Amino acid sequence: MRRFPVQGMSDVPAGLEQDEGKRLRNGIISLVVLVILVGALLLAVPGLQDVADRLEDVAPGWIALAVALELASCVGYVLAFRMVFYRAPSLLAIRLALSEMAFGAVLPVGGAGGIAVGAWVIKAKGGSLRRFMERSGVLFLITSGINAATLALAGLLVGAGILHAPHHLVLGLLPGVVASGGVALFWCVPSLAARFAVVEDAGRTIRWLHTTAGVVEEAKAEIRHPSWRLLGAVGYLWFDIAMLWVSFRAFGDAPPVGALTLAFLIGYLGNVVPIPGGIGALDGGLTAALVLYGADPASAAAAVLVYHAIVLWVPTLLGTIAFLRLRPTLTEPIVLGPERRPR
Repeated sequence: MRRFPVQGMSDVPAGLEQDEGKRLRNGIISLVVLVILVGALLLAVPGLQDVADRLEDVAPGWIALAVALELASCVGYVLAFRMVFYRAPSLLAIRLALSEMAFGAVLPVGGAGGIAVGAWVIKAKGGSLRRFMERSGVLFLITSGINAATLALAGLLVGAGILHAPHHLVLGLLPGVVASGGVALFWCVPSLAARFAVVEDAGRTIRWLHTTAGVVEEAKAEIRHPSWRLLGAVGYLWFDIAMLWVSFRAFGDAPPVGALTLAFLIGYLGNVVPIPGGIGALDGGLTAALVLYGADPASAAAAVLVYHAIVLWVPTLLGTIAFLRLRPTLTEPIVLGPERRPR
Protein backbone atom coordinates (compact mmCIF):
# COMPACT_ATOMS: atom_id res chain seq x y z
CA MET A 1 0.00 0.00 0.00
CA ARG A 2 1.29 3.41 -0.88
CA ARG A 3 1.71 5.67 2.09
CA PHE A 4 1.13 9.36 1.72
CA PRO A 5 3.31 11.74 3.71
CA VAL A 6 1.65 13.66 6.48
CA GLN A 7 1.46 17.33 5.57
CA GLY A 8 3.99 19.38 7.54
CA MET A 9 6.11 16.42 8.63
CA SER A 10 7.82 14.08 6.18
CA ASP A 11 7.49 16.48 3.26
CA VAL A 12 9.38 19.27 5.07
CA PRO A 13 12.75 19.87 3.38
CA ALA A 14 15.75 18.96 5.50
CA GLY A 15 17.18 22.45 5.09
CA LEU A 16 14.04 24.00 6.53
CA GLU A 17 14.19 21.68 9.54
CA GLN A 18 17.80 22.70 10.10
CA ASP A 19 16.88 26.39 9.89
CA GLU A 20 14.10 25.93 12.43
CA GLY A 21 16.47 24.06 14.73
CA LYS A 22 19.03 26.83 14.39
CA ARG A 23 16.42 29.50 15.20
CA LEU A 24 15.27 27.53 18.24
CA ARG A 25 18.84 27.08 19.48
CA ASN A 26 19.65 30.77 18.96
CA GLY A 27 16.43 31.75 20.71
CA ILE A 28 17.26 29.62 23.74
CA ILE A 29 20.82 30.95 23.96
CA SER A 30 19.70 34.56 23.58
CA LEU A 31 17.15 34.05 26.33
CA VAL A 32 19.85 32.60 28.61
CA VAL A 33 22.09 35.62 27.91
CA LEU A 34 19.21 37.97 28.71
CA VAL A 35 18.42 36.12 31.95
CA ILE A 36 22.08 36.40 33.00
CA LEU A 37 22.11 40.15 32.33
CA VAL A 38 18.91 40.80 34.23
CA GLY A 39 19.88 38.36 36.99
CA ALA A 40 23.13 40.18 37.66
CA LEU A 41 21.27 43.47 38.00
CA LEU A 42 18.88 41.87 40.47
CA LEU A 43 21.81 40.48 42.46
CA ALA A 44 23.19 43.99 42.70
CA VAL A 45 19.94 45.41 44.08
CA PRO A 46 20.66 44.59 47.76
CA GLY A 47 23.80 46.72 47.54
CA LEU A 48 21.82 49.70 46.27
CA GLN A 49 20.43 50.35 49.75
CA ASP A 50 23.99 50.68 51.04
CA VAL A 51 24.72 53.10 48.21
CA ALA A 52 21.60 55.11 49.00
CA ASP A 53 22.59 55.33 52.67
CA ARG A 54 26.02 56.60 51.71
CA LEU A 55 24.58 59.20 49.33
CA GLU A 56 22.18 60.86 51.77
CA ASP A 57 24.50 63.81 52.40
CA VAL A 58 26.25 63.86 49.01
CA ALA A 59 25.69 66.67 46.52
CA PRO A 60 23.79 65.17 43.55
CA GLY A 61 26.08 66.99 41.14
CA TRP A 62 28.96 64.65 41.97
CA ILE A 63 26.81 61.58 41.23
CA ALA A 64 25.56 63.10 37.99
CA LEU A 65 29.16 63.78 36.98
CA ALA A 66 30.15 60.20 37.84
CA VAL A 67 27.32 58.81 35.69
CA ALA A 68 28.30 61.14 32.83
CA LEU A 69 31.91 59.94 33.02
CA GLU A 70 30.79 56.31 32.91
CA LEU A 71 28.65 57.05 29.86
CA ALA A 72 31.72 58.65 28.27
CA SER A 73 33.71 55.50 29.07
CA CYS A 74 31.06 53.38 27.35
CA VAL A 75 31.20 55.64 24.29
CA GLY A 76 34.98 55.20 24.29
CA TYR A 77 34.65 51.41 24.12
CA VAL A 78 32.14 51.66 21.28
CA LEU A 79 34.54 53.88 19.32
CA ALA A 80 37.43 51.46 19.90
CA PHE A 81 35.22 48.54 18.85
CA ARG A 82 34.21 50.30 15.65
CA MET A 83 37.87 51.09 14.92
CA VAL A 84 38.82 47.41 15.09
CA PHE A 85 35.65 46.01 13.49
CA TYR A 86 35.57 48.69 10.79
CA ARG A 87 34.00 46.35 8.19
CA ALA A 88 30.93 45.64 10.30
CA PRO A 89 27.79 47.76 9.73
CA SER A 90 27.75 50.69 12.16
CA LEU A 91 24.49 49.79 13.90
CA LEU A 92 25.53 46.16 14.37
CA ALA A 93 28.94 47.21 15.72
CA ILE A 94 27.39 49.62 18.24
CA ARG A 95 24.85 47.08 19.49
CA LEU A 96 27.43 44.32 19.66
CA ALA A 97 29.94 46.53 21.50
CA LEU A 98 27.35 47.53 24.11
CA SER A 99 26.18 43.92 24.49
CA GLU A 100 29.78 42.79 25.03
CA MET A 101 30.31 45.56 27.59
CA ALA A 102 27.19 44.52 29.48
CA PHE A 103 28.14 40.86 29.60
CA GLY A 104 31.70 41.80 30.52
CA ALA A 105 30.38 43.85 33.45
CA VAL A 106 28.05 41.05 34.53
CA LEU A 107 30.53 38.19 34.17
CA PRO A 108 34.03 39.71 34.38
CA VAL A 109 36.47 36.97 33.36
CA GLY A 110 39.24 39.15 32.02
CA GLY A 111 37.02 40.21 29.10
CA ALA A 112 36.24 36.64 28.01
CA GLY A 113 32.56 36.91 28.92
CA GLY A 114 31.89 39.71 26.47
CA ILE A 115 33.88 38.06 23.68
CA ALA A 116 31.86 34.85 24.14
CA VAL A 117 28.60 36.70 23.54
CA GLY A 118 30.04 38.47 20.51
CA ALA A 119 31.30 35.18 19.07
CA TRP A 120 27.88 33.59 19.46
CA VAL A 121 26.18 36.52 17.70
CA ILE A 122 28.64 36.42 14.81
CA LYS A 123 28.21 32.65 14.43
CA ALA A 124 24.42 32.96 14.54
CA LYS A 125 24.57 35.55 11.75
CA GLY A 126 26.83 33.35 9.62
CA GLY A 127 29.99 35.41 9.98
CA SER A 128 33.56 34.14 10.21
CA LEU A 129 34.10 33.08 13.81
CA ARG A 130 37.85 32.77 13.32
CA ARG A 131 38.17 36.29 11.96
CA PHE A 132 35.99 37.65 14.74
CA MET A 133 38.22 36.04 17.36
CA GLU A 134 41.33 37.44 15.69
CA ARG A 135 39.94 40.96 15.65
CA SER A 136 38.66 40.55 19.21
CA GLY A 137 42.23 39.68 20.14
CA VAL A 138 43.36 42.92 18.48
CA LEU A 139 40.83 44.94 20.49
CA PHE A 140 41.84 43.15 23.69
CA LEU A 141 45.53 43.86 23.07
CA ILE A 142 44.90 47.53 22.34
CA THR A 143 42.78 48.12 25.45
CA SER A 144 45.12 46.00 27.61
CA GLY A 145 48.09 47.81 26.12
CA ILE A 146 46.61 51.17 27.12
CA ASN A 147 46.05 49.80 30.64
CA ALA A 148 49.67 48.63 30.81
CA ALA A 149 51.02 51.85 29.30
CA THR A 150 49.00 53.91 31.80
CA LEU A 151 50.29 51.75 34.65
CA ALA A 152 53.84 52.13 33.36
CA LEU A 153 53.53 55.91 32.97
CA ALA A 154 51.95 56.42 36.40
CA GLY A 155 54.48 54.11 38.06
CA LEU A 156 57.49 55.78 36.49
CA LEU A 157 56.19 59.27 37.32
CA VAL A 158 55.59 58.21 40.92
CA GLY A 159 59.03 56.59 41.05
CA ALA A 160 60.58 59.84 39.77
CA GLY A 161 58.73 61.85 42.41
CA ILE A 162 56.61 63.80 39.88
CA LEU A 163 53.39 62.17 41.09
CA HIS A 164 52.78 61.24 44.70
CA ALA A 165 52.17 57.83 46.26
CA PRO A 166 53.48 56.13 49.41
CA HIS A 167 56.66 54.06 49.07
CA HIS A 168 57.37 55.51 45.63
CA LEU A 169 59.96 52.87 44.75
CA VAL A 170 58.09 49.70 45.74
CA LEU A 171 54.55 50.89 44.96
CA GLY A 172 55.47 53.18 42.09
CA LEU A 173 58.66 52.39 40.24
CA LEU A 174 58.36 48.60 40.54
CA PRO A 175 54.84 48.33 38.99
CA GLY A 176 55.94 50.84 36.34
CA VAL A 177 58.96 48.77 35.35
CA VAL A 178 56.95 45.53 35.30
CA ALA A 179 54.25 47.10 33.11
CA SER A 180 56.88 48.56 30.76
CA GLY A 181 58.47 45.13 30.44
CA GLY A 182 55.10 43.57 29.62
CA VAL A 183 54.43 46.08 26.84
CA ALA A 184 57.92 45.56 25.40
CA LEU A 185 57.54 41.77 25.54
CA PHE A 186 54.32 41.72 23.53
CA TRP A 187 55.70 44.27 21.08
CA CYS A 188 58.58 41.89 20.35
CA VAL A 189 56.43 38.75 19.93
CA PRO A 190 56.37 38.96 16.08
CA SER A 191 60.17 39.18 15.95
CA LEU A 192 60.43 36.21 18.30
CA ALA A 193 57.94 34.17 16.27
CA ALA A 194 59.89 34.85 13.07
CA ARG A 195 62.78 32.80 14.46
CA PHE A 196 60.65 29.65 14.57
CA ALA A 197 59.24 28.21 11.38
CA VAL A 198 55.79 26.62 11.39
CA VAL A 199 56.23 23.11 10.06
CA GLU A 200 53.80 20.21 9.90
CA ASP A 201 54.95 18.70 13.21
CA ALA A 202 55.35 22.05 15.01
CA GLY A 203 54.31 21.95 18.63
CA ARG A 204 51.42 23.83 20.18
CA THR A 205 53.73 26.46 21.65
CA ILE A 206 55.13 27.38 18.21
CA ARG A 207 51.66 27.52 16.67
CA TRP A 208 50.34 29.63 19.55
CA LEU A 209 53.35 31.93 19.22
CA HIS A 210 52.68 32.52 15.51
CA THR A 211 48.95 33.02 16.06
CA THR A 212 49.68 35.55 18.80
CA ALA A 213 52.27 37.24 16.60
CA GLY A 214 49.67 37.74 13.87
CA VAL A 215 47.26 39.37 16.30
CA VAL A 216 50.05 41.55 17.73
CA GLU A 217 51.01 42.68 14.22
CA GLU A 218 47.42 43.71 13.52
CA ALA A 219 47.27 45.60 16.81
CA LYS A 220 50.59 47.33 16.01
CA ALA A 221 49.20 48.34 12.60
CA GLU A 222 46.23 50.02 14.29
CA ILE A 223 48.61 51.91 16.61
CA ARG A 224 51.10 52.88 13.89
CA HIS A 225 48.35 54.22 11.64
CA PRO A 226 45.74 55.34 14.15
CA SER A 227 42.33 56.74 13.40
CA TRP A 228 40.70 59.24 15.74
CA ARG A 229 38.71 56.35 17.22
CA LEU A 230 41.86 55.16 19.01
CA LEU A 231 41.16 57.98 21.46
CA GLY A 232 38.08 55.97 22.42
CA ALA A 233 40.27 53.17 23.75
CA VAL A 234 42.13 55.72 25.89
CA GLY A 235 38.91 57.32 27.07
CA TYR A 236 37.46 53.89 27.93
CA LEU A 237 40.07 53.59 30.71
CA TRP A 238 40.75 57.19 31.66
CA PHE A 239 37.09 58.18 32.04
CA ASP A 240 36.68 55.15 34.33
CA ILE A 241 39.59 56.28 36.51
CA ALA A 242 38.16 59.80 36.57
CA MET A 243 34.82 58.35 37.67
CA LEU A 244 36.48 56.70 40.67
CA TRP A 245 38.14 60.03 41.53
CA VAL A 246 34.73 61.73 41.40
CA SER A 247 33.29 58.98 43.61
CA PHE A 248 35.92 59.90 46.22
CA ARG A 249 35.24 63.62 45.85
CA ALA A 250 31.58 62.98 46.56
CA PHE A 251 32.59 62.06 50.13
CA GLY A 252 35.51 64.43 50.63
CA ASP A 253 39.12 64.43 49.48
CA ALA A 254 40.41 62.03 46.83
CA PRO A 255 43.85 60.34 46.85
CA PRO A 256 46.59 61.85 44.66
CA VAL A 257 46.21 61.09 40.95
CA GLY A 258 49.29 58.84 40.82
CA ALA A 259 48.23 56.75 43.81
CA LEU A 260 44.63 56.52 42.57
CA THR A 261 45.68 55.42 39.08
CA LEU A 262 48.07 52.74 40.34
CA ALA A 263 45.55 51.47 42.90
CA PHE A 264 42.81 51.36 40.26
CA LEU A 265 44.81 49.31 37.74
CA ILE A 266 46.25 46.93 40.33
CA GLY A 267 43.00 46.56 42.27
CA TYR A 268 41.07 45.77 39.10
CA LEU A 269 42.92 42.46 38.86
CA GLY A 270 40.28 41.16 41.28
CA ASN A 271 37.78 41.46 38.43
CA VAL A 272 39.29 38.38 36.78
CA VAL A 273 37.40 36.23 39.31
CA PRO A 274 34.22 34.93 37.54
CA ILE A 275 31.66 36.30 40.03
CA PRO A 276 28.41 37.77 38.64
CA GLY A 277 28.81 41.52 38.50
CA GLY A 278 32.21 41.23 40.17
CA ILE A 279 30.32 41.72 43.44
CA GLY A 280 32.76 41.26 46.32
CA ALA A 281 35.80 40.55 44.16
CA LEU A 282 36.04 43.98 42.53
CA ASP A 283 35.01 45.82 45.70
CA GLY A 284 37.54 43.94 47.81
CA GLY A 285 40.38 44.24 45.31
CA LEU A 286 39.88 47.95 44.67
CA THR A 287 39.38 48.87 48.32
CA ALA A 288 42.45 46.91 49.42
CA ALA A 289 44.60 48.49 46.71
CA LEU A 290 43.37 51.99 47.56
CA VAL A 291 44.13 51.49 51.26
CA LEU A 292 47.56 50.15 50.32
CA TYR A 293 48.16 53.37 48.39
CA GLY A 294 47.22 55.54 51.36
CA ALA A 295 43.46 56.07 51.09
CA ASP A 296 41.34 56.22 54.23
CA PRO A 297 39.64 52.80 54.60
CA ALA A 298 36.14 54.22 55.25
CA SER A 299 36.38 56.70 52.36
CA ALA A 300 37.77 54.00 50.05
CA ALA A 301 34.96 51.58 50.90
CA ALA A 302 32.29 54.25 50.32
CA ALA A 303 33.81 55.47 47.06
CA VAL A 304 34.23 51.94 45.69
CA LEU A 305 30.65 51.08 46.61
CA VAL A 306 29.32 54.02 44.60
CA TYR A 307 31.81 53.43 41.77
CA HIS A 308 30.87 49.76 41.45
CA ALA A 309 27.14 50.49 41.45
CA ILE A 310 27.55 52.94 38.55
CA VAL A 311 30.07 50.81 36.62
CA LEU A 312 27.72 47.82 36.84
CA TRP A 313 24.38 49.46 36.17
CA VAL A 314 25.20 51.92 33.39
CA PRO A 315 26.91 49.48 30.95
CA THR A 316 24.50 46.66 31.79
CA LEU A 317 21.39 48.75 31.22
CA LEU A 318 22.75 50.11 27.94
CA GLY A 319 23.92 46.66 26.86
CA THR A 320 20.66 44.95 27.75
CA ILE A 321 18.74 47.43 25.60
CA ALA A 322 21.24 46.93 22.78
CA PHE A 323 20.96 43.14 23.07
CA LEU A 324 17.16 43.30 22.94
CA ARG A 325 17.47 45.25 19.68
CA LEU A 326 20.06 42.78 18.42
CA ARG A 327 18.05 39.59 19.06
CA PRO A 328 15.54 40.00 16.18
CA THR A 329 18.40 40.42 13.69
CA LEU A 330 20.25 37.19 14.54
CA THR A 331 19.04 35.44 11.38
CA GLU A 332 20.10 38.33 9.13
CA PRO A 333 23.48 37.77 7.42
CA ILE A 334 26.28 40.26 7.93
CA VAL A 335 27.14 42.49 4.99
CA LEU A 336 30.75 43.53 5.50
CA GLY A 337 32.34 46.66 4.12
CA PRO A 338 35.55 46.64 2.07
CA GLU A 339 38.97 45.84 3.45
CA ARG A 340 41.35 48.68 4.06
CA ARG A 341 44.14 49.31 1.64
CA PRO A 342 47.54 48.10 2.88
CA ARG A 343 49.12 50.79 5.02
